[in-house]
Amino acid sequence: MNLRKPLDGAPTWVPATGHALRHAGVHFDAVRIGGFLGEDVAYRLMAFTDFRAGPIVREATGERNLYFLLPPRTAAEYAWPAPVRALSGNGRSEAYVGIPALHGTTWPLDWRSRPTPEDPFVEPKLLHQLVKSAVR
Repeated sequence: MNLRKPLDGAPTWVPATGHALRHAGVHFDAVRIGGFLGEDVAYRLMAFTDFRAGPIVREATGERNLYFLLPPRTAAEYAWPAPVRALSGNGRSEAYVGIPALHGTTWPLDWRSRPTPEDPFVEPKLLHQLVKSAVR
């Protein structure tokens, strides 16, 4: 979890309590990476940005996916290697991402890195470079 200054107010797409599904491509795009690879990419991103990575949502069940939240309409600009999947509102299919509240009980979702005013999104180009190096 990043140690940046907490948000004064949560972004509109973050629920006040629990968790909620949000449509990818509206407030953000997402890049989904499962299991160990997702944790490895998150670790690299956190280390490279001095814990200023931007929002990363982690699932505690199933495939234990991590969702790296990018600015809207940016995920499709990159060719993501398998098994990484870009989720955006590109018209080909609809995708929803579970978003936890900033505080309280949010199981089975939590924040690996929270959004901050300075880092409201993960930097797409940097994430793409780190993903490519992690899958080699």
